[in-house]
Amino acid sequence: MRVFRHYTELPAAVRACVVALGNFDGVHPGHQTVIGTAKALAHELALPAGVMTFEPHPRSVFKPGGAPFRLTPFRIKTRVIEDLGPDFLIMQHFDLAFAAHSAEAFVQEVLVAGLGVRHVVVGYDYEFGKGRSGGVELLSAMAARHGFGLTAVPAVTAGDGHVYSSTAIRQALTTGNPREAARLLGRPWEIEGRVEHGDARGRQIGFPTANVEMADYLHPSAGVYAVLAGVDQGGRTEWRPGVANFGHRPTFDKADPLLEVHLFDFDGDLYGRHLRVALMEYLRPERKFAGLDALKSQISEDCAQARRCLAAARDHFESES
Repeated sequence: MRVFRHYTELPAAVRACVVALGNFDGVHPGHQTVIGTAKALAHELALPAGVMTFEPHPRSVFKPGGAPFRLTPFRIKTRVIEDLGPDFLIMQHFDLAFAAHSAEAFVQEVLVAGLGVRHVVVGYDYEFGKGRSGGVELLSAMAARHGFGLTAVPAVTAGDGHVYSSTAIRQALTTGNPREAARLLGRPWEIEGRVEHGDARGRQIGFPTANVEMADYLHPSAGVYAVLAGVDQGGRTEWRPGVANFGHRPTFDKADPLLEVHLFDFDGDLYGRHLRVALMEYLRPERKFAGLDALKSQISEDCAQARRCLAAARDHFESES
C-alpha cells in the first residue's frame, strides 16, 4: 500500500480511482465495510482502490488543547487500513486552511481535480466541507454533475442491533469495559508508543515496567488491566502476556497519566522501542496504598488474575510478520 500526505502529490497510477472517504478513527467494522465496498468496486471497474482520511484528526485542529480522544493515531490507523488491502492511502494533512474548503470546493478541487475520482464510497452519515455543510445528498448531486459514481453505505450493526460507532467504543473504554470495546472494534484496542525511561520504582519493588506515553490517545478508565504486549522483533511482533496500570500512580503522588506495563517472564531491554499494548480485561480501579508492602502484595494478586484472564485470550494472538 502506498501512502501519500497530500491529494496534490498523487502519481497518475493511482488517479482515476475508487476512493473511500472518512475519518475512520478506530477502523471498526462499519469503517471496514466502507473501505471494503470501495475495494470491491475498484476490482469490478479495474481501477485503483484508495482510502482518504485526515491527519491530524479535525477535532484536534478545531479544539486544540481538548481532552485526548483518538482511538487510532497515525501509526495504528495506517497498519489497520493496510491490512484491508487498498492500493493506496491518503493521510491528507488537515489544518485550518484545508478546513476552509467549502463542500463544493472539496469536491471540485480535491476529488475531481486532485484524485480524478471515478467513484466515491462514504458512510451514510458522512459530512464534509467548511462547517460540515455537505452531506450525502449534496455529494450525490455533485457526483452526477461531475460524472463520478457515489455509494453511501448504510449503517452497519453489531449482533445486538447497535450501530458500530467510534463514540460507543470510546464510552466502553472510558467506563472500564475493554471487552465491549474489542467486540465493537472487531479486535482488542491497542495503545502503541515508544518505551520511555521512568523512575525505576517498578524494578525496585520486583515488578519492572515499560512506561508508554499516551500522546493523543483516548484515556481509558484509570486502573489495572490484563494486557497482551506486542514486542517488535525485527519485522515481526511477538505477543507476550502482562499486566498494566494506567493512571496517576496515587501511591507515589504522580500527576501525569502514564501507562506502565509489566511483562511476565521477560527480562529484555525495551527502552526506546515501540511497544503495542492490547487491553484485554479490566481488573480493578487504581487506588492509593499505605506503603510498598501493600502495593507489592496487590500487584502479585493482579499478576495472578491477569494470567488467568489471558490463558485463553493469548491463543488468538500469533506472532505477526
